[in-house]
Amino acid sequence: MRRLGQIGGGSHADTAYAVSADGAVVVGKSGERPFRWTAQSGMQDLADTQSQMGGACGVSADGSVVVGWVFNNALPRAFRWTAGGGMYFLSDSEGDWIAAYGVSADGLVVVGENLIRGAFRWTASEGIQYLTPFGSGRSAAYSVSAHGDTVVGEFQGRAFRWTATTGLQNIGSLGGSRSVAYGVSADGSTVVGWSLTESGTVRAFRWTARTGMQNLDQIYASLLVDGSLLESANGISPDGRYIVGSGYNAATQRYEAYLLDTWRTGDTNGDGCVDDNDLLAVLMAFGTSGSGLTRHEDFNKDGIVDDADVLQVLLNFGGGC
Repeated sequence: MRRLGQIGGGSHADTAYAVSADGAVVVGKSGERPFRWTAQSGMQDLADTQSQMGGACGVSADGSVVVGWVFNNALPRAFRWTAGGGMYFLSDSEGDWIAAYGVSADGLVVVGENLIRGAFRWTASEGIQYLTPFGSGRSAAYSVSAHGDTVVGEFQGRAFRWTATTGLQNIGSLGGSRSVAYGVSADGSTVVGWSLTESGTVRAFRWTARTGMQNLDQIYASLLVDGSLLESANGISPDGRYIVGSGYNAATQRYEAYLLDTWRTGDTNGDGCVDDNDLLAVLMAFGTSGSGLTRHEDFNKDGIVDDADVLQVLLNFGGGC
């Protein structure tokens, strides 16, 4: 855990909301100011004036585009920021309460919420496109796929997935009255978030068109200490392998952040089967560096592909096939 610093010092609360693909750029809110952080420049205040309080909620893959919201003329306004152009407001009306929550990998598509009109998708050529009917209840778009063609969020208390082809799709719940989608994989096929269960408890979910909505607590029960709970899934890696969120850790008896590796141990390509292809991949990568988060052959994430990783393939060979 590394402390990123603060804007203006003091003892106010800080939150990091998003990170670039290589982990070099972090964005969020320091006190009441939107920030962009790099190791070289430290904490950078993105607001144009002292009166613009707000937060940075999303960042492009290369870290060059940041989106979020600030108070401008006493109203929250969605912004898209670049180093060359500074802060650009996306709102199509001066009287709108509007915030941007997510941005595509290339920085060209922005998604968010208009308090009156609901979930939106924005591009420079098309402007703001609202995804739900006017007057149909609160909706918000929280995340967008790498190419900007799949949007996820919440509409009328249910998690949704939107594409231009399918339109707005209610992806259901875990039996309860509410669900929210917070993250989507690069290709738009996998969605994560949280849902109420039939008994009213909160649980993290993963959704695909093939499986529907799944309770992560149940799917990965074997990885959890008895009494531990995965309560929310807030983000997912581009390939759909890693899920991050918050839950209760029974071992420490406190709520903590978690990182879940959803692939079977020994599986290097995510096909669910540990076979010759995985053994060959590990042998070809033998001796190379890189943690398991970026190097799939490094199963124990010790920074190098070695004998221990070959052994993992052999011990799990045939699993899932």
